[in-house]
Amino acid sequence: MRKFVLLLSLIVLAGLPLAVSAQEEMSPWECPAGFEGQTLNVFNWSTYVADDTISNFEAACGVTVVYDTYESGEALLARIASGNPGYDIIVPSNHLVPQMVARELLEPLDASLIPNIANLSETFVDPAYDPDNGYSVAYQWGTIGVGYNRTAVGEDITTWDQVFAYDGPVAWLEDLRPMIGVALLKLGYDPNSENPDEIAEARDYLVANGDNVVSIAGDDGQAQLERGDVHITIEFNGDIFQVIADCECDDYVYVIPEEGASVWVDNLSIPAGAPNVPLAHAFIDYILDAQVGADISNYTAYASPNQAAIDAGLIDEEMLANTGIYPDAEVQGRLFFTVDLPDAEQYYNDAWDEVKILLGR
Repeated sequence: MRKFVLLLSLIVLAGLPLAVSAQEEMSPWECPAGFEGQTLNVFNWSTYVADDTISNFEAACGVTVVYDTYESGEALLARIASGNPGYDIIVPSNHLVPQMVARELLEPLDASLIPNIANLSETFVDPAYDPDNGYSVAYQWGTIGVGYNRTAVGEDITTWDQVFAYDGPVAWLEDLRPMIGVALLKLGYDPNSENPDEIAEARDYLVANGDNVVSIAGDDGQAQLERGDVHITIEFNGDIFQVIADCECDDYVYVIPEEGASVWVDNLSIPAGAPNVPLAHAFIDYILDAQVGADISNYTAYASPNQAAIDAGLIDEEMLANTGIYPDAEVQGRLFFTVDLPDAEQYYNDAWDEVKILLGR
């Protein structure tokens, strides 16, 4: 994890001087010939592409994209594990990639069909969770922290203790590893613990500190916050920054608590049994185009793994300077990277199920 965050520091720091220079002229991505009239089926997280990402690909290749969404990594895994219904592209998080590879749920990638893989930052090439990018390439990365309405809360939140002790409605995220990881962190344990007793303690900690929880949100905590259903939500950083941008007000804040939080990388992969593997490779190459990647990150407010986009000054300057989106070295030192734990997977699943049952959520 420390190697990961140190390399991210180098990426952001290296990108800053170039990002504030004039943008370079970028040639538009060109689709390989022969795909006209074909269909690509994409299964992705919600609120995770720019407005024109899909339509521009359809126009460039003369194809139709069927675009479905899911609300949690567990939902993605369950859907693909039960039999791919026809998806060509999926977007698993870093800790799911090795699980899916081990279960033969992913098609190997042909790097020769993805020339724009060269645009990736060094950190995201040959990652520990997928050596040689054999089955995945990085799409976006970010953190899971705290979004809140400062006006409703009445103070600035800096710690997890404030979240757990708040006398008002709170939403947690339906994402078991980061949630249990925070509890493990608060208890002084490794957030990737494989010890069943420590995981059980983390379960009990969440239950004991969950009295203010009115919702365990399936990636819509930001909407609950915006509606006023909750005053605090544990959410993906980009979702909260989208709310902040839409509001154009000073009410909403995103913070990485001082104790620490989860950092993640979402990846583009081709599920086993995909009906159109060649077009899926073309789509991955399209997403890795510097301009396309920058447009997505600038729209979603998640961090880009695309070094070419950063070097060309295509990333919004305010976003690049925002440590809630592109954490600096000090913030990164407080982050933990969730890793695949096959021997402890059932402990975590059982603990999270028990948390939701005992909280009635």
